[in-house]
Amino acid sequence: MLDDGRDDGRDDRALLAAHVAGDPEAFTLLVRRHRDRLWAVALRTMRDREEAADALQDALLSAFRNASGYRGDAAVTTWLHRVVVNACLDRMRRRAVRPSVPLGSTDVPAPGDDQRALEDRLDVAAALARLPEAQRTAIVLVDLQDMPVAEAAAVLGVAEGTVKSRCSRGRLALARIFRGEEPEEPGAAAGNLPVPPRVAPGDPPAAGRAAGGGRRRSRGEEGERGHVWTAS
Repeated sequence: MLDDGRDDGRDDRALLAAHVAGDPEAFTLLVRRHRDRLWAVALRTMRDREEAADALQDALLSAFRNASGYRGDAAVTTWLHRVVVNACLDRMRRRAVRPSVPLGSTDVPAPGDDQRALEDRLDVAAALARLPEAQRTAIVLVDLQDMPVAEAAAVLGVAEGTVKSRCSRGRLALARIFRGEEPEEPGAAAGNLPVPPRVAPGDPPAAGRAAGGGRRRSRGEEGERGHVWTAS
């Protein structure tokens, strides 16, 4: 078993399962295997090394304690990335309550432009927190981290088209939020549009009269648009 955990012989799922079962080394090996990518996620999301380090520590502690909640419906790396992204957003939301700017070595408060930049970031964090998790994670990976769509798709374990769709819907929702509107409710997108009533084939009215069969409307259908005529 190597120190870096890369050639341990067990895949991510096996390491996580071993951790849940009580293996004291398994989680450490899992983290070592993916720490560079997880650190990049935290750093590119927080844009501050100290904040990123704290967020990553929060995420790893959460993952360590809640590993038994991993359902296996996604890759372990996807689960870890989601934990890190959510930890970053949680920290940014907490900081929004009492916004502060880290002081430099001279202990001089940050200029107004820096304060405005921080407020903008906090606004984005608050808006991101209102998105569905799938959209939020895609937006963070692709837009905040500048991760290629193909790479984000591999991280999330979904098709590239799915990542593009989630980013597109997420950006539209963010635009509505920044306009002071509510994000689109789930199920309100295309796909729930009214479907025109289906009309069953029947004899043309003229043919029916010529046959002398006569026609009437079936019970409950009279006067309702879109319903068909039925023979007596």
